[in-house]
Amino acid sequence: MRFREWATKVMLIFLLFATLILAVFAGKSAKIENNNAISNQDVIAWSEYPQAQLQSEKNLEAKPQIAIKPPAKKKTVAGLYRTTQAFASYKPRYLITNVNPTNYGERYAKDINGVTLHNQPIIVIHETGNSASSAVNFFQTPHDNENIQASYHTLITQDGTVVYLIPPDKRAFGAGNSVFDGPNGEETVKTNPNLPPSVNNFAYHVSLETPPEAWGNDKAEYHSGYTEAQYQSLAWLIAQSQVPDERITTHKAVDRSRQKIDPINFDFDKFFNLLHSYRQRLS
Repeated sequence: MRFREWATKVMLIFLLFATLILAVFAGKSAKIENNNAISNQDVIAWSEYPQAQLQSEKNLEAKPQIAIKPPAKKKTVAGLYRTTQAFASYKPRYLITNVNPTNYGERYAKDINGVTLHNQPIIVIHETGNSASSAVNFFQTPHDNENIQASYHTLITQDGTVVYLIPPDKRAFGAGNSVFDGPNGEETVKTNPNLPPSVNNFAYHVSLETPPEAWGNDKAEYHSGYTEAQYQSLAWLIAQSQVPDERITTHKAVDRSRQKIDPINFDFDKFFNLLHSYRQRLS
């Protein structure tokens, strides 16, 4: 009799542990499935953005503070373009720096209404409006107020230095109230109920350092323009992406506040000539 009671207790304990183990595995499976839903959606977009090319190891002047990985071991993204020998020959100086987490976020798989997002990537070109160091200092400062949070993915200084700020799989806060006028109509995404819709969820933001004579002049509508090194580095950076020419735009073009006019005096002809020398469309 005692043996039967002992056997029954052992069986009950075994069944209890088996149930717990099944519950744990079921929970992990559901979590992995949910994460994959986001990851699969993200890879459609962010893998096509410029990746961090750690191109000149001897010139590294800042220790990485965020996870930017060199592309040597990543899989090549199949797409429309391949880089050229001119691209391989150009080696801009670079820096990596950190950005405060309040000034960037995750890319969303769905908007606030639960609609799955399928926007293809765009690249938005900006200018800093002040010195590069001033912009970086702002991005490194915590901002709890959602109305003043801001950042770029990458910044290019007057001497052509490429400053990596935020990995491309993250959402930089480069544009507020904004819409991209694409071939298929207007594109924008609302991810925050307290803010207007924007292009941030599918945009890669890169900014050119403003010429010194226009630093701090919010009313400037004209300045001396950007350096040859800035155009070279910008074209080199964007040549790494699979974003087509027609989806490369400016802050002024996407802005709906009617207050942004950057990048001022941007020479698109010069930029595209350089871009086409750094990447070629596959036949």
